Amino acid sequence: MLLTVTDLTCGYGPVLAVRDVSFDVEERSVVCVLGANGAGKSTTLKAVSGLVRPVRGSVVLDGRDVTRLPASSRASLGISHCPEGRRIFASLTVLENLRLGGHRLSRAQLGAAVEQALSAFPALERLLGRPGGLLSGGEQQMLAIARAIMTRPRLLLLDEPSLGLAPMAAEQVFETIIEINRQGTTVLLVEQNATMALRLSRWGIVLANGTIDLQGPAAELLVSDRVRQAYLGA
Repeated sequence: MLLTVTDLTCGYGPVLAVRDVSFDVEERSVVCVLGANGAGKSTTLKAVSGLVRPVRGSVVLDGRDVTRLPASSRASLGISHCPEGRRIFASLTVLENLRLGGHRLSRAQLGAAVEQALSAFPALERLLGRPGGLLSGGEQQMLAIARAIMTRPRLLLLDEPSLGLAPMAAEQVFETIIEINRQGTTVLLVEQNATMALRLSRWGIVLANGTIDLQGPAAELLVSDRVRQAYLGA
């Protein structure tokens, strides 16, 4: 098992956003986390990447307890976090954003990593000299994910990658997520488009009020009456 989260409890100050959450993520799989706004989805990802420190519980990566490690150390171990809202550097060019994503790499490795990122998102190649702030929403999301895979992470955390995108742009992003996974990267995905998320995932987790309401094979959740009524608009 690549990732094991056990009894995760965390939040912000006295407010606990996540309580006693436990789940596993198999290597080379895609796992989605669903739930209404405020359910604790983003906080769960932040606890995995080290941006939020748990009050209790543990985060274990490939058998190593990383619960108390800072985010920078977890990144070195292969966890990459692409947060909600893209968070690209608007004043820097596409190429400069990519290079920042690979700042830990040697010069030789950096060139190869840029090529690899562009192979995942070929539409960015013609935009390398353009400031990130001048890209469309879909292009900015592509850049954010491309930057996140610069170091070829073992575990990629994606928070709402389709948020605010036109349907065609969202579909392109999902197709690339599938390809990134096919190339060996494990993906833990928070996504508002529950139907699409379940279709591309092996396992699904449904959070409600900071706790796990349901979890199981994504194909089963996709046809669950309870999930369809609550999250799929059926």
